[in-house]
Amino acid sequence: MEFEERRKILIDSLTINGISDRVLDAMMRVPRHLFVPEKLQDSAYMDMPLPIGHNQTISAPHMVAIMCELLDISSGMKILEVGSGSGYNAAVMAELVGDEGHIYTVERIPGLADFAEQNIKRAGYKNVTVFQDDGSCGLAEHAPYARISVTSAAPDVPQPLIDQLATEGTMVIPVGNGEQQLVVVRKDMEGNVSYKGWGGVIFVPLIGKYGY
Repeated sequence: MEFEERRKILIDSLTINGISDRVLDAMMRVPRHLFVPEKLQDSAYMDMPLPIGHNQTISAPHMVAIMCELLDISSGMKILEVGSGSGYNAAVMAELVGDEGHIYTVERIPGLADFAEQNIKRAGYKNVTVFQDDGSCGLAEHAPYARISVTSAAPDVPQPLIDQLATEGTMVIPVGNGEQQLVVVRKDMEGNVSYKGWGGVIFVPLIGKYGY
């Protein structure tokens, strides 16, 4: 009950960022304290990134909300996430796609891939599959994806991710080294790709063949 009360206070604070009720309701259903190391559970409902080991972090809740809002996720969608982390962002997107949709999430670091998989299972999500691999290459076997969410900063938008994005699809990805920009990538019916900057962000670097 204490965690639920803290979660409600956090979610109420995110309304000032113009986040839709649909995203906020999804985040309210996800127990973030199950996605952080046990010693940090008391800080789980603070709006800040938290360390999850391996020099990686779980994103601040407001950033998860913003990325989900920019992706405009609907029920039934198939989504690729690059950078599973602790599994929290995948869980929020799993709430948004519902039982008809599926989240494929790729994590480079074996220990984190295991951590994410355990957390997702413990939280009861059956529409999320975790892969341990180089996420900068995407996950071709399940492409195309209606949405792609990248949770680490790339030097440029990786070409494999553009190729694996479905027509009329959207990708959100941080780009840049030092000064980073959150970029919204869209592919139209003809396969033309457009890029629009949202604003400055700070993410850990994307490591891999098409990353750093």
